[in-house]
Amino acid sequence: MTKSEIKFEVETDDEMIPERILWNAPNKPGEQDETKALSRAAWDHHEQTPLRIDLRTKALPLAEMRGFYLHALAGMAESVKDATGDEEMADAMLALCERFAERVPVDE
Repeated sequence: MTKSEIKFEVETDDEMIPERILWNAPNKPGEQDETKALSRAAWDHHEQTPLRIDLRTKALPLAEMRGFYLHALAGMAESVKDATGDEEMADAMLALCERFAERVPVDE
């Protein structure tokens, strides 16, 4: 069995608002990388609910944040289709992404 670890470091200001998010993984070439947003979810099968971590730095522009969530939702739609075969749910999620991509400004 092979194990891999992905490590996230979050630097915050005095009010615990993220200023920098750094990540690294042993299998990733190069040094630690920086990102402006992070969204992770894990399934708690005992409580039947997701455990979520959603972070963004103060430096992330609103337009980029919207794009981040649209792309994340589109990626989840593909995951739903691959993991469950539920094309109806995946298509509905992608349709929502398309609807918001048309009406959400990307330049602010």
